[in-house]
Amino acid sequence: MTTIASGTDTLTRDALAVLQPGFTGTSAPSWLLRRLGEGLTSVGLFGRNIATPAQVAALTAQLRAERDDVLVAIDEEGGDVTRLEVRTGSSFPGNHALGAVDDTALTEAVAHELGRRLAACGVNLNWAPSADINSNVDNPVIGVRSFGADTSLVARHTAAYVSGLQSAGVAACTKHFPGHGDTAVDSHHAMPRIDAELAVLESRELVPFRAAIEAGTRAVMSAHILVPALDPVRPATLSRRILTGLLREELGYDGLIVTDGMEMQAISATYGIERGSVLAIAAGADAICVGGGLSDEPTVLRLRDALVAAVRSGDLPEERLADAAARVRALAAWTASTQTTTPSASVNGGGTSERGSSSAVGSDARTDVGLVAARRALKVTRGAHFAPVTEAPYVAALTPVANIAVGDETPWGVAAELRRLLPGTETGSFTGERAGAEALAAAGSRRVVAVVRDAHRHTWMAEALDILLAARPDTVVVEMGVPQSPPRGALHIATHGAARVCGLAAAEAIAGA
Repeated sequence: MTTIASGTDTLTRDALAVLQPGFTGTSAPSWLLRRLGEGLTSVGLFGRNIATPAQVAALTAQLRAERDDVLVAIDEEGGDVTRLEVRTGSSFPGNHALGAVDDTALTEAVAHELGRRLAACGVNLNWAPSADINSNVDNPVIGVRSFGADTSLVARHTAAYVSGLQSAGVAACTKHFPGHGDTAVDSHHAMPRIDAELAVLESRELVPFRAAIEAGTRAVMSAHILVPALDPVRPATLSRRILTGLLREELGYDGLIVTDGMEMQAISATYGIERGSVLAIAAGADAICVGGGLSDEPTVLRLRDALVAAVRSGDLPEERLADAAARVRALAAWTASTQTTTPSASVNGGGTSERGSSSAVGSDARTDVGLVAARRALKVTRGAHFAPVTEAPYVAALTPVANIAVGDETPWGVAAELRRLLPGTETGSFTGERAGAEALAAAGSRRVVAVVRDAHRHTWMAEALDILLAARPDTVVVEMGVPQSPPRGALHIATHGAARVCGLAAAEAIAGA
């Protein structure tokens, strides 16, 4: 049983319980262990905390030695957004690929296998799935993280994902309520706004969340977005109308409500993280996610003290804080009850990826459901100039700036996988208005494989493709983002995501394996 340090009063324990902080390093710092002993109930893991399966298992065991029911959370969507495989790319395709296949049994199987591997590492809360409908094709932060643009498709796959993940004993956290798909701004940088009418929101954005609630999602994450039809003043994370009135009372949701990262500019630049955290708990949130960027003890103490001070000043009802803390502890108890195995270094490490480094999740010899799904998600179109690629090509990666949720440290593309199938394959990364000419010069006489990511959102990328295709009609085009434009190239492959397995599936198609 968890022992709370003597001298820690109830109010302080509750204030610590509602925080979900991150930290730096691959082992738990002493301050984090000390705060777990004082009432902290949740910890968030990020890519910086991940090295190997054995290390992650040892880390989570270290946390549980201090608090046996600790919630260990992670942002592991699979696909483009991976933390366990941040250095190699994910073994699982993301939502958009699963939506392209549109087989809910496959989605559930992928989510279950991902959950099984998370549980084997000692992780029991996953900030996934994204239930956002990709209704705005220019959305800079959702894109392939969404199952698609069709409401009913997104709803049924969200429910399947929740069921699969939780059947492995890992709590799902469906996000980003009330829906982040119709935005043109990334909330990491500024406050997005959705001006859809209430009727549209009810028939579109809210439908997948209703499905997730019906499927029993244990947690829901709020979005830092302003939705005037629901609340013209406060963003969803800070809105009592949205979190309590809509999510709790109208939709009947009774699980944990988690905020998106409070250090994101949509909140921190407009309200500050201390005031924002107080407003979020007062509005109905139960857990404050912080640690993607702020990951030290002073941040935890600042937020703890801000919540305690708000209760003592009357700005935050004490019973609301107590209720939030109770919900966090209830989820912690549920995850503790679902644990059937002890986290172990024997997590299937999956050997070595084509990039030459060990994957923190790896593959499972019994069922490589991730690769199966990635292969099924491919859409391959042969053009008029099609000819098989039989010799080592030149891979020109037309590389956009990655959004913060994805991160720029995770490798993507097809070069590493293609090099294994066609030894001697060379590659280069290009960006900006001269990308096309530079790629042509670098390729020389080699066959060109142009790899793009959301070409419809980047004028320079589309222009680079024009240059490549005009000079080399036999160019192969691989779109690893949301495919929007008509297929172009001698061979066009839409992968519906940039996970490692999506790149492997595309490389197989190129090489005719």
